[in-house]
Formats: sequence, structure tokens, C-alpha cells
Amino acid sequence: MAWMLLVLLYGILKGVREVIKKQAMTKSSVMEVLFLYTLLGFIFVIPDYKNATGMEPIWFFYVAVKSGIIFLAWILSFKAIKRMPISLYGVLDLSRVLFATLLGTIVLQEVLSNYQIIGLVFVSAGLLLLRYKPAFLRTLFGVVDKADIDSKQKHHEPVDKKMVLYAFFSCLLNAISGTMDKVLMRDMTSSQLQFWYMFFLVLMYGAYIVLTRTKVHMKSLIKNYWIWILSILFIIADRALFIANGMEDSRVTIMTLIKQSGSLVTIVAGKVIFQEQHIRYKLFCAAVIVFGIMIAVL
Repeated sequence: MAWMLLVLLYGILKGVREVIKKQAMTKSSVMEVLFLYTLLGFIFVIPDYKNATGMEPIWFFYVAVKSGIIFLAWILSFKAIKRMPISLYGVLDLSRVLFATLLGTIVLQEVLSNYQIIGLVFVSAGLLLLRYKPAFLRTLFGVVDKADIDSKQKHHEPVDKKMVLYAFFSCLLNAISGTMDKVLMRDMTSSQLQFWYMFFLVLMYGAYIVLTRTKVHMKSLIKNYWIWILSILFIIADRALFIANGMEDSRVTIMTLIKQSGSLVTIVAGKVIFQEQHIRYKLFCAAVIVFGIMIAVL
């Protein structure tokens, strides 16, 4: 189906964007990247303004609420990405499947099939394996050496637990936003949603910088080419997702599962670009989750 291909495109570009976010934040602060990222994204959609008009006033309020949710979600996710291995974030990001599926069944009254239920079991198992590493798997994938296993010492990746909570809470907020997309696209076009959503985000990040007196080094910020690439990919990916949401036969629960294809990009990039450790075990956990996703979309 066309909407599945659009969502797959979104998922792959999302994975690439996570890697670029980490690169961008090696040269600029979290809030600097977020402000220029959203500003450039909005500038890119300004030519489409004529297609963004004609909305009823009440929908501006709902789009502003969605923007507020993403405003917080991005602050949390950017901070998590900056301070944890990108491969670990990629696996944690798969947890949004659980949140979005729950919201899809409760809010949109989508009915889970037996395959989707089985798929979610595998998704949950993959996430639990990431946190609780059985001794035989640690040995198999070389997560810790044999001496540590024999002494029953647990291995924990040196990651601030607060950052892990940031990543999970960001996933929850993104799942809420994704559910809102499906509802909003019943009464507006992809151009309307993308234009005004970006408009409100720029206002929110701009207001945050002014009110908190956050320093923005515009000269070095503009030279940070990673942010420019990030903004372009963001516009392409979001437009694909909004169009998919506007198709009547698209389903939030399935869309959320397909989106997670991008997590494989971040895990592989963690090894190739950032030389992160324990990639094989993370790939194994991701494979369990992706297997669940494949079952769910049958």
C-alpha cells in the first residue's frame, strides 16, 4: 500500500536524522540546534503558504497543542541523544510502538489482531532484553567477560539513568503526537498541518530562548551544516508522514510499527560512525523487536 511506503520512507529518514542530530550537537548546544532546526524547517515550507490557509479557528488551537507536545518531546530526545550512545537510543526509541499501539486502541478504537498482539509481545521482549541481559546472552555476544559473569557482576552501559527516562518520555510524547496527526488529518491537509505546526514550534523555541536568556551564537550556528541537512530531511519525512496519515486506510498502530525501521540505521551508525560498543547485542535486541514488527504487519 502507498501509505506503508510513505511511512517506511519516514522511518528510514528518521533514523538518518537521529545520527545527524548527534553530529550537529557536537558543534552547537541543544537549544541552538532546536531553534535553527525548526526555523529553517519553517522557512522551507513558507512557499507552500497558499495551501495552508482556510482552516477553521479551532484547528489552530489543536495544532498548537500538538506543537507544544513536540516542543517538549524534542528537548528531551535531543538531550538524550547528545549524552547517550546513538545505538542505545535507537533501541530505546522502539518503545514508542507500545505507547502508540495503546493510544491507537484506546483513542482511535483500532482493534488489535492476533498477529499484532504476538508482535507486541516480541517488541516488549526485545526491550526487556536490552535492560536485563541474561548471562548466556552476555556470554554469547561478549557483553562482559567471563570473570564478570562468573562473579555475577551486572554490566551497565555508562549512561545517565535520567537520560534513559528522557528517551522513554520523549517516545510517549511522540506517540501522542502521532495519534493526534491521524485525528487532525481528518479535517485538514498535509500542507496546513505541516505549515502551522512548524510555525508554532518556531514561536515556542524562540520564546524559550528569550525567556531563559539562552545564548545563541548565530555565526557558528549558521555554519553548522548538519542542521541544514537535518532541516531538509525533516521536511521531506514529515510531509510523507502527513500524507500517509491523510489516507483513509492507514492505521496508527501499523504506521508506528513501520516507523521503527529507522532504529536499525541508528544502531549500525553507532558502530560505523561512533565506534560504540556491544553493537551485536543491541542488534540482537533490535532484531527481536523488528521480528515482532514484521509479525504485527502481516
